[in-house]
Amino acid sequence: MSLNLDDKKAVVAEIAAVVANAQTIVIAEYRGIEVSSMTELRKQARESGVYLRVLKNTLARRAVQGTPFAELADQMVGPLVYGISEDPVAAAKVLHTFAKKDDKIVLKAGSYDGKVMDAAAVAALASVPSREELLSKLLYVMQAPVAGFVRGLAALAEKKGEGSAAPAAEAAPAEATEA
Repeated sequence: MSLNLDDKKAVVAEIAAVVANAQTIVIAEYRGIEVSSMTELRKQARESGVYLRVLKNTLARRAVQGTPFAELADQMVGPLVYGISEDPVAAAKVLHTFAKKDDKIVLKAGSYDGKVMDAAAVAALASVPSREELLSKLLYVMQAPVAGFVRGLAALAEKKGEGSAAPAAEAAPAEATEA
């Protein structure tokens, strides 16, 4: 079904708005993919905060004009699915992970930080831990010294508690025998 001019302008405006906030765009071919697989891919993308859409390449080229992703327009050939994300790693991770499961999805290219990436570079970007993973690792590293200090204090308090509890326990049986 073809779109009329107003519909095309609306699609370009919607994509341009999403691209304006994006840090990464990843494109992949989807020849011969089953509907159930595409539905699963869309679900995974939604859960990861990735805007995933099948677009006409001419509309996608117009949407990225004048943005840091403009150089990616040369790669927009064939039946493509576009993954766009504000998280630098999310789009690459979702499409790369899904491409491992379903060989009908083939990573073609991507763009991050104004640079066009080939499929190997997209795969490398997908292997980078996400922002949340990096923050949790940083938090663990920051908590380790404090947690060790707290465990040391707890052990010291327990040791002192055992030392003062032992004489009290010895005094209790002595009182019981006197009565």
